[in-house]
Amino acid sequence: MKKIKIWAKKLKRQIFVLYLAYKDERVPWYTKLFTVCVVAYVFSPIDLIPDFIPIIGYLDDVIIVPLGIMFALKMIPNEVILECEVKAEEIMKNGKPKNWVVGSLIILIWSIITFWTIIKVYQLFN
Repeated sequence: MKKIKIWAKKLKRQIFVLYLAYKDERVPWYTKLFTVCVVAYVFSPIDLIPDFIPIIGYLDDVIIVPLGIMFALKMIPNEVILECEVKAEEIMKNGKPKNWVVGSLIILIWSIITFWTIIKVYQLFN
């Protein structure tokens, strides 16, 4: 159990590293795009596979998120990662940052998808 807690804390720190690296101008635009998608997905209350689905529901938390983090970290220059790791430790001590713009964007996207799905289902049955 202790290993899982250590792994989870390391994962959380890596998310903050990605969050900070996204803001760095030394990171290429395509890396920023991928990184913001990974961070937004992690902070999003909506999962690709809902958690209430037995076993499969937690696959995104255990497999997809760590893979996304790993790929994003490989794309970021090492000097940026080193600087962001120091800042991430400070953030973890002071509490999570809140980004209402990204949160609102995620809610808007899911609302559009839901609305579109409802319209398509309605059209299908009429």
